[in-house]
Amino acid sequence: MTTYKTIARPVSHEIEISRSRFITRLERISSDSAARQVISAIKSEHPKARHHCTAFIIGAAGEIAKHNDDGEPAGTAGAPMYETLAKAGVSDTVAVVTRYFGGVLLGAAGLTRAYRAAVAETLQRSEFITRTQMRRAQLECGYEFHAKIMVHARQSGIHPGEAHYTDRVSQEFWVPPPGTEVFKNAVSEITSGQSEIVLHELTFIDLPG
Repeated sequence: MTTYKTIARPVSHEIEISRSRFITRLERISSDSAARQVISAIKSEHPKARHHCTAFIIGAAGEIAKHNDDGEPAGTAGAPMYETLAKAGVSDTVAVVTRYFGGVLLGAAGLTRAYRAAVAETLQRSEFITRTQMRRAQLECGYEFHAKIMVHARQSGIHPGEAHYTDRVSQEFWVPPPGTEVFKNAVSEITSGQSEIVLHELTFIDLPG
């Protein structure tokens, strides 16, 4: 996996079904411990709620995926919440659905529909960003070459990062892995070899979309 989707910012949404309130919170997370911190905080916000059902997915390929029914009948809450996140292609996200029981039993099928709908409707209200795998490249060149290299980078789908200016320009770029050698060759040609590029590790960065 070289790209995946996550939420841009936390989002909350509430639905009511047969007098039960289902309050969903989605937050972006990057680790199991971060997910548990979100879950703990929400439990503290709603100490009188009957259930706090959870699901979270982490990683480009969903390497970490967990869910919990928190006292609801097995398979009626956490699993459909997880399935809804997975179907939407969302990772690095924790979903917590807090339920205030309204006195009407929904049955297994009704609970499954309710928890699935709670997460799905919240996803519909979410903004997303794309996480894309890029290689960081650090370029040093003379000022006379910098503008032309920047034009080439943008035309090639390469994303400029931070720049520092001294007697030379030190410019960071995020390069799609298949284009690394092409970019190196282009920079060498533009500068007639009067530049230096240091390639760093592959990592995921946020891109709009």
